[in-house]
Amino acid sequence: MKNKSHIINFKAGIFDLDGTILNSMPVWDNLGADYLKSYNIEPPMNLREILKPMSLAQAAEYFRKEFGITETSSEIVNQANKMLEYAYFNTIEEKPGVYGFLENLKASDIKMCIATATDKYLVEAALKRLNLIGYFDFIITCKCVGAGKDSPVIYLEALKKLGTDIYETIIFEDSLHAIKTAKNAGFIVAGVYDPSAQEDLEEIKKICDYFIEDFNLLSIDDF
Repeated sequence: MKNKSHIINFKAGIFDLDGTILNSMPVWDNLGADYLKSYNIEPPMNLREILKPMSLAQAAEYFRKEFGITETSSEIVNQANKMLEYAYFNTIEEKPGVYGFLENLKASDIKMCIATATDKYLVEAALKRLNLIGYFDFIITCKCVGAGKDSPVIYLEALKKLGTDIYETIIFEDSLHAIKTAKNAGFIVAGVYDPSAQEDLEEIKKICDYFIEDFNLLSIDDF
């Protein structure tokens, strides 16, 4: 746990889902490539990096523009979600130590929400199955706000719903592009380690106010 921030009056947490709360990034790694291959289209080598900052809706528009996919954006998103369903409904697990950390925040009356690019029904399915949903006051998605995490809209909407001030609220994120967006919007950010962001690790550590290697090693007193 690294702390570069001043001491704050921590009242609320905005949590990303995939790679932050859940060990779910492996199911996303090949999603775009598998989707294109289903149309007999050879995916570009850097597809994963291209898609990383995009919401599903943004990725759908990219597929339509770059590869001539004729389905509507909504149809592409629905197809992608179908490819993800089994994992969210059955196999994805939480990150080690998440239960204990969320329980400590709840006991300290910290408000919590989920802000994610994943569609809400998948989020709810995974969180209910893992008995995590009760920790969060609400779920807000990129689809709900009409913007990906290249924009701070989702964080600002979450903040408004939480009813806390920006200096009392910590955003928990694992990906560099989302951490940059949140920091540029003036938020306090806790970076969460995930192997999918290994190549960005040093930059993430430099940018965020806190860095979490392992939830098992974390206490609310660290904030």
